[in-house]
Amino acid sequence: MNKKLIKLAFCFSLMMGPVAFAQDADVPAEGGGSKVEETTLWGMIKQGGWSMYPLGLFSVGMVFFIVQNSLALREKVLLRPDLMPNFVQMMKDKKVLEAHDLCKENETLFTYVFAAGLERCSTTGDINFGKVKEAIEEASTEEVTQYMKAVDYLSIIGATAPMLGLLGTVSGMIKAFQTIGSKGMGKPEELAGNIGEALVTTATGLIIAIPCMLAYYYFRNNFIKSTATLGRQIGALLDTLESGELPLGFESMGTGSAPKASAK
Repeated sequence: MNKKLIKLAFCFSLMMGPVAFAQDADVPAEGGGSKVEETTLWGMIKQGGWSMYPLGLFSVGMVFFIVQNSLALREKVLLRPDLMPNFVQMMKDKKVLEAHDLCKENETLFTYVFAAGLERCSTTGDINFGKVKEAIEEASTEEVTQYMKAVDYLSIIGATAPMLGLLGTVSGMIKAFQTIGSKGMGKPEELAGNIGEALVTTATGLIIAIPCMLAYYYFRNNFIKSTATLGRQIGALLDTLESGELPLGFESMGTGSAPKASAK
């Protein structure tokens, strides 16, 4: 996976992931009475207790992996459809070495998998298409596993954040009962602080988990579609290499010149 995309996603997550800090403010109550304390975002974070720290890290990770997958799993980046006319023409003309060089100049999911199959081709004799397809299957399994790691991390965060929030809830309720046991019900403000900790952590865990799971299923389904398209395109290219004729639906791709620059 492109290291530049990972660095860009990391920088963006550092800017967007942390929650904005705010100061507590006192505002006068209506009718000129005593001042009441305004509940702020930073105040709620402090009220959440220790579990807000790992949940904060989860929020940064959520933003990082959403940005990274948004950049890396685009179909035009994974499959490079702009290179298909060149590959079709090269396979028709049996230019295996030229096609392999073009794959190395434009590294992405499609070109990596296709290059693995071209490496099993012979330019001087008959091509064993069984070994070519075996190499393509091995390379595709390796690359799909690599790309799915970043998607699976979203699922891990989405499943773990609510449990961590629930752990904070249990911690807050334990403190509440300890307050009741030691001081009774005479000071409800202390009891309210413990209950507030329990509710804030639960809400934070759910706020992190919901977008994580939505993003996970979105990226996973789109990636499955891209891998299906990958298999269809490589199969058509191998048929062209074997028969020397353009497959049905690819006739218009038989012209083109190989670009030198890789897509960004």
